Amino acid sequence: MGNRKPGQSWDNLRYFLAVARTGTLSAAAEQLGTEHTTVARHIQALEDELNSRLFHKSNSGYGLTDAGERLLVGAEAIESAYVCAKAAASSEGQTIVGTVRIGAPDGFGSVFLAPRVRALTDGHPELEIEILTTTRPFSLLKREVDIAIAHSSPEQMRVVSRRLTDHRTFVYASRAYLNEAAPIGAREDFKKHPFIGFVEERLFPPEISFSDAIGVEPRIRSTNVLALLHATLSGSGLCVLPAFVASSYPTLVPLLSEQVSFTRSYHMHIHEDHRRAAHVREVAAFIAAEVERSHSLFHAPTASGAAAPHVG
Repeated sequence: MGNRKPGQSWDNLRYFLAVARTGTLSAAAEQLGTEHTTVARHIQALEDELNSRLFHKSNSGYGLTDAGERLLVGAEAIESAYVCAKAAASSEGQTIVGTVRIGAPDGFGSVFLAPRVRALTDGHPELEIEILTTTRPFSLLKREVDIAIAHSSPEQMRVVSRRLTDHRTFVYASRAYLNEAAPIGAREDFKKHPFIGFVEERLFPPEISFSDAIGVEPRIRSTNVLALLHATLSGSGLCVLPAFVASSYPTLVPLLSEQVSFTRSYHMHIHEDHRRAAHVREVAAFIAAEVERSHSLFHAPTASGAAAPHVG
């Protein structure tokens, strides 16, 4: 590597990994908190150092060449060794420091987790939390997040997982809507009412859709649970919502809760390179403890655990 310092070479590899995982200079720059020109400079320096072209450049982004694919294996091994060594250097009782990025479905991340993290940050003043919410899955292998909350078991290698909880969903409507709508006494009556639901083609995983199970096509659709929630609160129609989301709103009434409900699961995934990092362990333990403490919230159709009477 000539006169190049080892630290500079590792720095170049960090930029290489970011581009390999995101596919563009701008996305890599955003991930690393720098400018795309800086990313380009590091990639060029690495290519010059190795005397190899690492990326094919096209209108759609950056794709790895054969040399880039070979380098990726080694670069990820170096990255893993670095992460493990950093985690091993942490000792029990050491101040929890650093940023933990959590990827989660929007309902869990926004409604359940976000209001609770103050207890975590108050206890650890040097800990920073980032909550990313989206309908798509997060990649732990690409280091998009440190902790991923998902509806399913992991399909990726080198991921440590635990099942957090089952959670139930019910059909809800606002009291204002029910005061003016046709009565609902049986499952077949749902077809007489407008439904609010997900945009199916943007949904992940597909099994969280309930349209087919209920036999209705939503008239108002979104990719976001909070959008569905507020449309339901406004009186736009009926909607299948997680109990832990709807139970915070006393104006929402669960309908036929003894007859119609669905059960899904939440799992927590962590890349095995990160599970020994003190700050990641602390956040993961906090999430698991909060879920366990709130067990009934994920299962009962209302906050009190009893279904509210139908207003028709």
